[in-house]
Amino acid sequence: MRAFTKITALVAPLDRANVDTDAIIPKQFLKSIRRAGFGPYLFDEWRYLDHGEPDMDCTHRPVNKDFVLNKPEYQGAEILLTRENFGCGSSREHAPWALEDFGFRAIIAPSFADIFYNNCFKNGLLPIALNAQIVDSLFKELVEGYRLTIDLETQKITTPGGKSIGFDIDENRKYRLLNGLDDIALSLKHADKIRAYEAERSKRAPWLFAD
Repeated sequence: MRAFTKITALVAPLDRANVDTDAIIPKQFLKSIRRAGFGPYLFDEWRYLDHGEPDMDCTHRPVNKDFVLNKPEYQGAEILLTRENFGCGSSREHAPWALEDFGFRAIIAPSFADIFYNNCFKNGLLPIALNAQIVDSLFKELVEGYRLTIDLETQKITTPGGKSIGFDIDENRKYRLLNGLDDIALSLKHADKIRAYEAERSKRAPWLFAD
């Protein structure tokens, strides 16, 4: 998992509330447990004018030119600015996989669905919940080329005008993101203790370890 420390990045505005996980990555693409390869299908029904299916070559599909992520001025955006209750609906972990694979590093919204919020941290995405009025002010301020600096260590967002906005984050989640630790990597930090336990356990209950 990629560590998140500090980024200065282009912001893409998705001015919609209650964006559910089926909109983020439609159900027909949930046929793989690999974390890579979902980016081309992110917001599939909004980005394209046809019906997407797994393994389609998206480079030749008709695109919806009015959708924000298809506009030239938002190409390469790494921060998504959106509205309340982002990531609601089913608990599919493919949603943060698709967002991360597309290139997003952080999402700013007034609120997130709980399961989606938790899944973001497990996949290197930083979800930032801000007061709805602050999010609204960012939408109003956003112009072409608008960039924000997000510093996870100091828990600060800095606007192009120099305004500093603080945000809250659980200390354990912050530690994991700063160090790029998913659940497996976090467990492996205790590999020596795990091996020692297994060695002792094999002496006390050798039948459990028989070939």
